[in-house]
Amino acid sequence: MSLRLLLSVLIGLGGIISAIASPANAQRISLIRDAETENTIRAYATPLLLAARLEPSAVRILIVNNKSLNAFVAAGQNLFINTGLIMRASDASEVIGVLAHETGHIAGGHLIRSTQALKDASASTILGYILGGAAVIAGRPDVGAAVIGGAQNAAVRSYLKFSRTQESAADRAGVRFLDQTQQSSGGMLTFMNTLGEQELLSVSRQDAYVRTHPLTRDRIEFLEHHVAQSRYTNIPTPQKFKKAHARMVAKLRAFTLRKRRTFRYYPVTDTSVPARYAQAIAYFRSAGTAKALKIMVGLIAEHPHDPYFHELRGQILFENGRIDEAIPAYEKATELLPGSALIMTDLARAQIEKDGLEMRNRAIRNLKASIQLEPKRAFTWRLLATAEGKNGNMVESWRALAEEALLHGRFDNAISLAKRSQSRTEVGTPVWLRAEDIVAAATEAKNSR
Repeated sequence: MSLRLLLSVLIGLGGIISAIASPANAQRISLIRDAETENTIRAYATPLLLAARLEPSAVRILIVNNKSLNAFVAAGQNLFINTGLIMRASDASEVIGVLAHETGHIAGGHLIRSTQALKDASASTILGYILGGAAVIAGRPDVGAAVIGGAQNAAVRSYLKFSRTQESAADRAGVRFLDQTQQSSGGMLTFMNTLGEQELLSVSRQDAYVRTHPLTRDRIEFLEHHVAQSRYTNIPTPQKFKKAHARMVAKLRAFTLRKRRTFRYYPVTDTSVPARYAQAIAYFRSAGTAKALKIMVGLIAEHPHDPYFHELRGQILFENGRIDEAIPAYEKATELLPGSALIMTDLARAQIEKDGLEMRNRAIRNLKASIQLEPKRAFTWRLLATAEGKNGNMVESWRALAEEALLHGRFDNAISLAKRSQSRTEVGTPVWLRAEDIVAAATEAKNSR
């Protein structure tokens, strides 16, 4: 799915710190789901996670639709990175440097240790927090806080000191992971120098990363020393990462900026692959379907095995009501990238729109395969409920709706739908047992509120 915007932005300007770790807050983020962007960031992060002896598949990559410069880890091993940071990074090495730093936080157990620090702070004061326009903070002391009313008490000073200690530890771990993967730490240093310039601005004008990741001269000096000494400093960024970064930035700009601004970055005289990619998206978003498709036909002719080009062509066709043409495009993208839950779901959505029993059966198979890869995506469960319902399989439809309700935190609805599913199936069947699990999970979550 090419850049689907999920959830509404809720800006948190204040809150009691003890409430910050709530999973509900982690759901209040404007997220972008895009297979190419997520896979590019994952490709950057995987070597670092392995160097840190972490399981890459256990770490979720989430792209926050916000123009400010920020990245953070929250609510477990969930790595959030703002579109603003990606687009403003001078090259892939800076993003990789940020990911190395965030991996240091995970490996250092800072998420666990932060719980007590946040609890202590909450007993003394109410902190206002601003996190790149998104209201999410989940148990981490390096998540910055702007102090309401300018309070400067001992609890706040202790909180920030604890945070700065972790920032330094994450830096040290990050450069170690970069060395272990034989990558330069230069990108981390140049990014920190950018942050240093930000610190000269008033708080209201600073980017979120400066506020959430306290910067000190000692941190800069440590990185300067490491870059001067490391044998990997002059190792260039892999060409595949450079190309992927240029495309990712072009795509994000074209999907998040106005057409005029996109063409300032990528004028029609620029015939590079990233530029044409951005131009196609800009035309698509401004009702220039014919121009967008013409560019995509050209890109696919040059790069027939690129799944993301076929995916975007499928999206353009689908959103213009050309379902019969969109389905083969999505099918080709899925064939080229069979492990993408997002693209499989988009294919299924087009198949459901096409209608007909056989097409819906194909959609159901694709949705179930998508759920195997990404079981906590509510949208996929909703589509599955639709397809099963149209096929007259109400037991499966109600169960899928119960799964969706559980994921959205609508616990009473989840219980009701799960029990309705159970009422029409035999005790002990897989569907009945899963419905029983949903009832139990929803009841427990409801009682723990």
